[in-house]
Amino acid sequence: MIAIILIVLGLCLGSFVNALVWRLHKQLIVDSEKFIDKKTTNYKLQTTNYSVLHGHSMCPNCGHELAPRDLVPVFSWLFLRRRCRYCGLPISWQYPLVEAATAGVFVVSYYYWPGGLVGAGQWLLFITWLATSVGLMALLISDLRYMLLPSKILYPAFIIAAAGRLGYILFFSNNIAHSSELLALSLLVASGVFLLLFYVSSGRWIGFGDVRLGLITGILLATPAKSFLMVFLASVLGTLFVLPAVASGRTKMTSRIAYGPFLVVATGIVLLFGQSFITWYQNHLF
Repeated sequence: MIAIILIVLGLCLGSFVNALVWRLHKQLIVDSEKFIDKKTTNYKLQTTNYSVLHGHSMCPNCGHELAPRDLVPVFSWLFLRRRCRYCGLPISWQYPLVEAATAGVFVVSYYYWPGGLVGAGQWLLFITWLATSVGLMALLISDLRYMLLPSKILYPAFIIAAAGRLGYILFFSNNIAHSSELLALSLLVASGVFLLLFYVSSGRWIGFGDVRLGLITGILLATPAKSFLMVFLASVLGTLFVLPAVASGRTKMTSRIAYGPFLVVATGIVLLFGQSFITWYQNHLF
């Protein structure tokens, strides 16, 4: 029953992710059009249409407002045969993939939560992860599509992750001082490395959005060992993605690459399976 609830919830929040990323991008476009007087009715209408809280779902191609039957995650896309009911233009694969992926993250996290969901403390961390993962999914899509990690997603995700982790440390940790020290070191590894690269390269090697994303991942992982493993895994994933693209000529070594998606994917893998790898490594090394 819990798995079914998580699937439905994940599908719905995946749909929200798609809408969130698109609306924030449209808001950015509207705000960047300096020829629009921000006091005009046209500007107010556009900002209302693209509002995350008050805007209506619409076709990204023709702008027609969507009916409830058009908004059922995955199934509407299938029933409409991948085309808008109103303009007939194709609907991107992104929409069902993100919805299914978010549901998949929720269910996999439930079944493979490290140590099991035993006690209120673990449930607090689990719920914190699910809520933060919605923001991480939005950041992943935004970085992939637009090479942007919006502050309007980064900051709420950071607040949720920080509130959940600090609540766990204060009310469920056996050693508050030790847990706080590990968290500080985790942040130093997950974000400090990128901050150093950002200043050394004057922002050429990595964007400041990745530095802020590192704060979120560092809080979620909460130990320096996991954060180090996350950075290492993200680098490996990035290398495996870039090398074939460079070899085929589709990408140049000097091209900008969205690094945020690799950090997000690596964080999810390490959060769920990283401790098992760290334990195996320590046993075989020592």
